[in-house]
Amino acid sequence: MAFLAYSLGKREINQYFSIKNAKLLSVAAVILLTLFHTVSRYYGGGDTCEWLLSSGRYLGETVWQPYGCMMHKYKNTEAKTCLADKRVAFVGDSRIRQLFYSYIQIIDAAQSADGRKVGLVPLDPSIKPDVVIIGAATWSIKLHGGSSEALQQYRANLTAISLPLEQLAEDGEVYWVLQDPVHEEGLSDNRKMITNEQLELYNKVVLSTLNSNKKNSKARVRFLGALRQAAMEAIAQSADGLHLPESTRNVAAMVLMNAVCNKVLRPTDGSCCQSLPAPSLLQKLMACVFLGSALVFLVLHSRPTPPDVESGEEKKPATAASPLNHKAPFQALSKMGLIMVYFYLCDRANVFMKEQKFYTHSTFFIPLIYMFVLGIFYSENSKETKLLNREQTDEWKGWMQLVILIYHISGASVFIPVYMHVRVLVAAYLFQTGYGHFSFFWLKGDFGLYRVCQVLFRLNFLVVVLCLVMDRPYQFYYFVPLVTFWFVVIYATMAMWPQIRQKKANGSGMWHVGILGKLLGLLLFICFFAYSQGLFENIFSVWPISKLFELNGSIHEWWFRWKLDRFAIIHGMLFAFVYLVLQKCQGLSEEKGEPLFSTRISNILLLISVVSFMTYSIWASSCKNKTECNELHPYISGLQILAFILIRNIPGYSRSLYSSFFAWFGKISLELFICQYHIWLAADTKGILVLIPGNPSLNIIISTFIFVCVAHEISVITNDLAQVAIPKDGGALLRRLLVAGVFTLGLLLVSRSAEGIQGGGH
Repeated sequence: MAFLAYSLGKREINQYFSIKNAKLLSVAAVILLTLFHTVSRYYGGGDTCEWLLSSGRYLGETVWQPYGCMMHKYKNTEAKTCLADKRVAFVGDSRIRQLFYSYIQIIDAAQSADGRKVGLVPLDPSIKPDVVIIGAATWSIKLHGGSSEALQQYRANLTAISLPLEQLAEDGEVYWVLQDPVHEEGLSDNRKMITNEQLELYNKVVLSTLNSNKKNSKARVRFLGALRQAAMEAIAQSADGLHLPESTRNVAAMVLMNAVCNKVLRPTDGSCCQSLPAPSLLQKLMACVFLGSALVFLVLHSRPTPPDVESGEEKKPATAASPLNHKAPFQALSKMGLIMVYFYLCDRANVFMKEQKFYTHSTFFIPLIYMFVLGIFYSENSKETKLLNREQTDEWKGWMQLVILIYHISGASVFIPVYMHVRVLVAAYLFQTGYGHFSFFWLKGDFGLYRVCQVLFRLNFLVVVLCLVMDRPYQFYYFVPLVTFWFVVIYATMAMWPQIRQKKANGSGMWHVGILGKLLGLLLFICFFAYSQGLFENIFSVWPISKLFELNGSIHEWWFRWKLDRFAIIHGMLFAFVYLVLQKCQGLSEEKGEPLFSTRISNILLLISVVSFMTYSIWASSCKNKTECNELHPYISGLQILAFILIRNIPGYSRSLYSSFFAWFGKISLELFICQYHIWLAADTKGILVLIPGNPSLNIIISTFIFVCVAHEISVITNDLAQVAIPKDGGALLRRLLVAGVFTLGLLLVSRSAEGIQGGGH
């Protein structure tokens, strides 16, 4: 982000060309990276199952990261569902027996690590197992002292069973567990002949023997070699030098569970061993829309330029019917189509790699400190010194969004103090929504349809496109449904009779009481639904409303998000009302360099605000349970937001400055929040996108650069299309709303019928 901020420049002309050059550079990077990963998969092997089984590394001390893909941590209910109709056979020596015990523990956590509670059921020899996990070598080495004759006999025996193993693999799955290393110093005297050198010789025999017929047969015996890498870091902890510690065996068991079950259950955070799903009907329709837009743009672009432009005569103002104007929306849609191709490649196609998140304090706090240092470095004088002026609110949104991005990619939600502070940032976004829209309606009194449609289009355009292209429900991008819902509530509150605005209220103080009455009514409405979960869920479960708010067939996620920050909007509206009244009464000093209040009041408020901040941080650090702390969050988050506003605005010098670095990101904060789901994070936010394998730092730099450029371009496209899609003419606007309504109803019906077909198929 630092590189991007520097390259974009700080002056408008330089900024325009720098942004344009940055975007061209990002396009070139995407093309080169796509070619690199495509060629690497084609020639180097792109089977994520092989990646899962063959290699990986530890994140920290306990979390195993397979090469290039994500490993799901299976719960016992999931494992039972996957294996309900499967027969799994473990064949081998004591090492395989211990692996079996770890595998059983995934299915039933009550089983002991040594397998004493495991009940073994003999299988009918005539029934083929669905999955065979096999491996052996240590007994052969122990019995024959590691002689070359024993190795040759091992090769002969392996050759004899290779054909039966391939026959089993034709209808099922066969996994040969390669021998992991031993801790030679820890071996007992009767096992001293089992050396790592001997084990490697036996592994080479396995690989050469079982690989010999693969070119001539579709049957494949897969090799579990990842355990060897995991064992290298843990074998020294072995109790007897031969058998692995329980934590390492658990890694191997989870690798096998992913290899067997990912293709069946298709977990979102388990990208290893998953095949690509077929594109849905809506995805195909969107591809046609974007392709059609590109063709129309090319046709319009190929038309000759009007003579008056070629001759250099004064250009006439373009009209709505101008061919040049007709070309602009198709150009924007064509660009959007190309961007959506990148989204699809990142998170729906097996082109780029994905990795799991892993939280450490350093991965969150070091980028955070670096980010704030940059923000302070790019400080400038603001054009105005009013409380919460436009530059300051852009700055506020910018640094909050950057914190949230770091929070997401570092997986910091597992650390409750950070989680609770980020919850305040989300509430602050909603506070700004209430503050901004109340201020507009109070000052302007514009309740026209044009304004409403402009806001709704800008909020929802990207999300609607992503819902169709990425085949995700609207509620998946939870923040946009939340902001959209509250905007509609604010509009309804302010637009309903009597419509009160500042100009009218100046004539009589009773109108101030009226607006407070509206806010009180809104508060009662919120409290009523907050304590009526059943009624809330019944209302939002009715079709077609349910299509907007359901996630995985349930309304619970929407209820949780709505309830968590239910008072943030009304806090923002009330703050805007009090501030604008004080401003009108000249109760504030907003001149440059002057404190907002008198010196005494300013010092008292600053002290209270700092104490409030510190108290909240201490409380958040003592949180032990997210559920309990979330219950208190709606009642105390507003105090922290108010404390921040006072600290930021009471000192005159603080109000006179703003960070252009943060403000730049604040202008595209919505696009950054949404785009991160698929082109910065991966697997629908569960993992991290890997464009540069093997170099996490460089990967973050490159993926962030592309991600920010894409978000900025989408912001430009959205603004351009909003001008075309939402005309100021009332009649034309109503006609387009009718067309949009019919189109939306059609999509809902297609989606509903598709769900019915899938349900019938099951």
